[in-house]
Amino acid sequence: MRIRSLLLASLLIPLGPSISAQSTPQPTRILDAKSAQRLTANKGLALQWIDWNTRGTAVVRQDDGVWKLRGAQAEAGGAGRLFLDGTISEIGADYFTFEGRIAITDTPDAGRQCDKTKIWHFAITQNRRYYRLREFEWCDSLTDYIDIYF
Repeated sequence: MRIRSLLLASLLIPLGPSISAQSTPQPTRILDAKSAQRLTANKGLALQWIDWNTRGTAVVRQDDGVWKLRGAQAEAGGAGRLFLDGTISEIGADYFTFEGRIAITDTPDAGRQCDKTKIWHFAITQNRRYYRLREFEWCDSLTDYIDIYF
């Protein structure tokens, strides 16, 4: 009987916020309208191991004030893949912050698997026509250039 009472009491003790409450993203902070427009009108993305010239798609959409980014690039005739999926938490002058997953598979070498969910930083440097991921060696010793063109 005592074990039953303890079990029942433990079920009534709050364990903190629910998973759904913790994962509800805040509205995207738009600090620069020009940069926000660049993102919505982007011209695709590329990972240098797959192809600089044949870009994948990058779709930016808004849902109740939260900007979401989903992108993919596939190697023509090969197994190499790039995938991004998450939310954009802030857009500033020449940069944005992305909270989500980036996965790279089978490129530049078959069997390479890089998959991480975290806060990522993209920025425009040296007057280039793309945002570049600023975390270059996040998976292994290789440098990955992920670019979103505008």
